[in-house]
Amino acid sequence: MNNGYELQGTGSKGEGVFATRFFQVGETVMVGVIDLELDHNHAHASQVSEKRFVLHGGLTSKVNHSCDPNCGVRLNASGAHDYLARQPITEGQEITFDYAMRNYSVEHFAAHCQCGSSRCRGRITGWKDLPAARKADYDGFVAPYLTDIDQRASEQEADKATRNESVVPQPTAQEDPGQ
Repeated sequence: MNNGYELQGTGSKGEGVFATRFFQVGETVMVGVIDLELDHNHAHASQVSEKRFVLHGGLTSKVNHSCDPNCGVRLNASGAHDYLARQPITEGQEITFDYAMRNYSVEHFAAHCQCGSSRCRGRITGWKDLPAARKADYDGFVAPYLTDIDQRASEQEADKATRNESVVPQPTAQEDPGQ
């Protein structure tokens, strides 16, 4: 059965998944399936919630990283990642996504990214390391727990700033307020 993609050799990166038909923006390219629950993050782990990591089964686990990906991620009913087209994907084009779209922290890859994109960051990073402009560019194509983490961090920073502003400094015992 042809689902619109197949595994092929990429030359420099080993294997990758390539489109065998056209996909339009927003179309589901691949449906994710969880193969195994994990107790921690590692090089092949997919983060599917703030503290849950899994191995995906099937060819979704073979989709390569790109710093300028043609796919984004969406959680499906099983909690796995589906890949959906961020841009039109033509027959023969490699299907890619940015690993930062699913993992808050990525620390398990070589120092140098091999995606070859003109937007390459130089290394594969997690969501926490993306600049705000890149995060905005990925809006609607990332796992929701990543934006939830950012939202909580922003709220905590705002609360902290509010608390600091409401504290009026009092003169110390050594200071004389009458002088």
